[in-house]
Amino acid sequence: MGQFPDPTSQETQSRGAEPWGRPRASQRASPWGEALGAPRCSSEAAAASVSPQHRRDFTLRASPDPGQLRGAAPGTLLPARPSRSPSLARRWPRRPPGRRPRGAPRSAPSARPGCSAGGAPWRSGREQSNLSGVRHVVLVLSGKGGVGKSTVAAQLALSLRHAGKKVGILDVDLCGPSIPRMFKAQDSDVHQCDSGWVPVFVDQEKSISLMSIGFLLEKPDDAVVWRGPKKNALIKQFVADVAWGELDFLIVDTPPGTSDEHISTVEALRPYRPLGAILVTTPQAVAVGDVRREVTFCKKTGLRVLGIVENMSGFVCPHCSECTNIFSKGGGEELAKYAGVPFLGSVPLDPQLSQSLEEGRDFIREFPKSSAFPALAHIAQQVLDGASQRSS
Repeated sequence: MGQFPDPTSQETQSRGAEPWGRPRASQRASPWGEALGAPRCSSEAAAASVSPQHRRDFTLRASPDPGQLRGAAPGTLLPARPSRSPSLARRWPRRPPGRRPRGAPRSAPSARPGCSAGGAPWRSGREQSNLSGVRHVVLVLSGKGGVGKSTVAAQLALSLRHAGKKVGILDVDLCGPSIPRMFKAQDSDVHQCDSGWVPVFVDQEKSISLMSIGFLLEKPDDAVVWRGPKKNALIKQFVADVAWGELDFLIVDTPPGTSDEHISTVEALRPYRPLGAILVTTPQAVAVGDVRREVTFCKKTGLRVLGIVENMSGFVCPHCSECTNIFSKGGGEELAKYAGVPFLGSVPLDPQLSQSLEEGRDFIREFPKSSAFPALAHIAQQVLDGASQRSS
């Protein structure tokens, strides 16, 4: 059995290896190497930095990322890998988190991804300027998938737009982006400017702007197969690098659950004091139980709950106007009483609403007499009232 090299020997120091035969921390490939803009390390180069007798202990396997983003035409599209953006490179440390710099005392605070050396959240000048024109931020959350978060977010944006407000929608559901299709903008491209990434505008007045990973995929059916750190990096870059301009409301459509993506979103938006979160559920007890955990998430992260929306609460017959409870009844209202938050309303199943979402049409403008219109208008009015109370 071979012996480990002496860490004090000149051979070890010249080889740049630690006592166990691995490269020094400064020479190892960081898990955020792409975000740093560092050159990709090949397996041959990595093996060359280790002595032959210990080369078997360090093998860097090639792992191509299956979630490829659209390649950039000069001056028109995003970088092929947004994590290589210079703004993101400044945000991630070159030293892996938890490792103490050589010669530093043990009491010295270690830097974390997205934080400065003292542990404070890192904020770039671009991040401050791009969100400085956004007056109110509203998150749409749910602990359950398929309850209609994107539907509520889209209709809330349309209702606020018809109330004379400028609205932006940030889609951070990286694995299931739905916002581009709901606005019939899935074929649009994201452009670049000096301030960052220009969102997609859905009308000539530029009253609604969108940003989603759906605009960045090479093909519509491409799957984003990313681990948590890369998702979190893109979410933070969305917050920092999208040039929203002047907005009255920024609606954030989130994925289901209480994962690290939600934590990254809340932490990135916390310096801008979000107005609060709207929780979406369906009447079933299974969905209500998951959304109850979302209430706990909001309490732990200090996020104010504006209210709870019960989606798919029943079916209103278009001929006799009778409401049939296809699922159970009253789950959202009971959850609001349990959590001590306002109940914003029940949105029934409406074929006209489903059709408008499929075709990317403006439901609020085209179907003012539908059964779902009063509930959606009431939700938007509650958000406007909350914003006015905060401004006063």
